[in-house]
Amino acid sequence: MHKINILVTGAAGFIGFHLCRKLVKNKNYNVLGIDNINNYYSQKLKKDRIKILNKDKNFYFKKVDVSRLNELKKFFKKRKIDLIFNFAAQAGVRYSLKNPESYIQSNLRGFLNILELAKDKKIRTIYASSSSIYGDQKKFPIKENFIGIQKNLYASTKNINEELAKIYNKSFDIPIMGLRFFTVYGEWGRPDMLYLKYLNAIKKNKTIYLYNFGKHARDFTYISDVIEILVKLVKIKDKKYYQNNIFNICSGKPINLITYLKFIDKIYGKNCKIKKIMKQKIEIIKTHGSNAKIKKLVKKKKFVDYKEGLRNTVNWFKSYYF
Repeated sequence: MHKINILVTGAAGFIGFHLCRKLVKNKNYNVLGIDNINNYYSQKLKKDRIKILNKDKNFYFKKVDVSRLNELKKFFKKRKIDLIFNFAAQAGVRYSLKNPESYIQSNLRGFLNILELAKDKKIRTIYASSSSIYGDQKKFPIKENFIGIQKNLYASTKNINEELAKIYNKSFDIPIMGLRFFTVYGEWGRPDMLYLKYLNAIKKNKTIYLYNFGKHARDFTYISDVIEILVKLVKIKDKKYYQNNIFNICSGKPINLITYLKFIDKIYGKNCKIKKIMKQKIEIIKTHGSNAKIKKLVKKKKFVDYKEGLRNTVNWFKSYYF
């Protein structure tokens, strides 16, 4: 039986790691992971993720930067790839104010390189977009057919990714699908995400700053729900879903940030000082997506409650960082 060769870019990242970890359990898959292991956040965390993945014979890792076309070409030349999950990207909204070039290189140049290499052999490609492309909205839940005004560079690069995907799908017939991730959280998460910054502040008895006086709400989506959807997409090959079809990946249940953080206090048994400050111009007040479209496609009935997700996350935080 022919094994399916699946390439995951950004394999040392949060979602990429969890996806690889799940895929390698299926012995019908060969999982290839690439990542540049940059220093945007803890390289130790990224390397620890890869150490776990390397224990499985179904996984192969190579340090590759997607923004460097020659590196990618060498990697592709030696291997047959049946499916690409493109999660390599420069994440973070506020960091785009400090280092805009990294967003251009990774999110735009890197994605263009992936499309260029996918087009010759018409490789099925699933890529990460973001809920940030919706900007600030007043009507909820947000459906996939609406695009707002992007409020930061990160969001703009994701919007351009979708336009590039549309062009390559129409011009070169690449089977391609985009996923607009909302706020994904869980074990092995990025340290710059609010929930982990908050846990770290509790651990170190520091003050944490909340913008917009803490009045944000986010459609928090637990990592196991995200991975369940991604794994099911591997088996959905009908070309009608790969005409640059876009899907929201969200729980559909926005939670106020203060409510979210107070529950962390309850689980941890300790809290930290919160200082509420003014909103930044790049901030989105509320995210709340409609997940009806993806639920129908993958036949998913329910999502993990945020309390269960946070319990698992706090337990992991204590075991990893202590």
